[in-house]
Amino acid sequence: MTINNYQFQGKRAIVRVDFNVPLDEQGQITDDTRIRGALPTLQKILNDGGSLILMSHMGKPKGKVSEKLSLKQIIPNLSQALGRPVQFAPDCAKAQAQAAALKAGEVLLLENLRFYPEEEGKPVGIDKADPAYEDAKKAMKSAQKEFAKTLASYADCYVNDAFGTAHRKHASTAVIADYFDADNKMLGLLMEKEVQAVENVLNNIRRPFTAIMGGSKVSTKIGIITNLLNKVDNLIICGGMTYTFVKAMGGQIGTSICEDEQLQLALDILDQAKQKGVQLVLASDTVVADRFAEDANTQVCPSNAIPDNWMGMDIGPDSCVLFAKYIESAKTILWNGPAGVFEMDKFAKGSEAIAHSIAKATSNGAYSLIGGGDSVACINKLHLADQVSYISTGGGALLEAIEGKILPGVAAING
Repeated sequence: MTINNYQFQGKRAIVRVDFNVPLDEQGQITDDTRIRGALPTLQKILNDGGSLILMSHMGKPKGKVSEKLSLKQIIPNLSQALGRPVQFAPDCAKAQAQAAALKAGEVLLLENLRFYPEEEGKPVGIDKADPAYEDAKKAMKSAQKEFAKTLASYADCYVNDAFGTAHRKHASTAVIADYFDADNKMLGLLMEKEVQAVENVLNNIRRPFTAIMGGSKVSTKIGIITNLLNKVDNLIICGGMTYTFVKAMGGQIGTSICEDEQLQLALDILDQAKQKGVQLVLASDTVVADRFAEDANTQVCPSNAIPDNWMGMDIGPDSCVLFAKYIESAKTILWNGPAGVFEMDKFAKGSEAIAHSIAKATSNGAYSLIGGGDSVACINKLHLADQVSYISTGGGALLEAIEGKILPGVAAING
């Protein structure tokens, strides 16, 4: 079943959204991208004459109630976005009466799902090494099914529109789907777009295909890099990962971030790239600082000749030109992870240069997919969102999809 050919009139739809939005100290939303991303699905259901039960998590409360992570804080923004009042259920597992009373066009938001440990399905307060852990795990899996069954009981149909959590086998993202038949469960419009975007990048490739992988650790990206080496023509590695590769090749990296235990892995990746005919591109020069601070002293030096007591913070001007050459000639582009310490304006120039190069390539006909918090933040900060093909709302989910893994939240519906 797809959302576009489902008749929602008179139906209560329970929709898993990803409203894990950033809040400031006063509980005000600082970026409502995820709420805006869900609107087409929500408006479709309401316009058809259905009613909405919305469920989401916020933060990592680890099964405990926390006022700072209460979803009631987002109600003003959500009501404004939907153009109608939003009711609130202060306990997501005890909302039967409120759900049953919903009339066509009405909206009910459930409290943070993760206030219940059953949502994530992991035993709380017991160590994995404890002999009792396996029994606790079985008991929690059973409790998770009951929790999912309760959530399912509120509605006639289930819609998963939370790509950001599609890689988790949680009660609300995968288990709940077992309580709806194939004709009454479906992906939302945002999820459909996300799945199609990954499909475009991995299976409908127009060449050359250039991927830009940033971030601090090789160890967290090894699965993605390995999978991409079978697909890309050019792989640009930037961010903190750079220095593990540079050190592995015998370069001097000063006090730059480095995973010493991954030096052999870096060499293996370089060897694999060579064998597969993939051009693996590293920064030729680096903006270095004498300390990790916005007001640090800086200089530009070769990436493999960083002085003692200096650390790499961003790619240098020559690297911006080098990366642009590969990006602007590409027909398929994937970007995940910044080129430097993007949070500090002084060290954001490399990431900004990448963003502009991607926008330029897209205007020349390339398909570009941007994913991961910092990459998306960079595109939004530069007001380039409408100049790239697709911005993914999922960080971990996107990475696992690129890694070639099955996403439980998608499989629960598509089989």
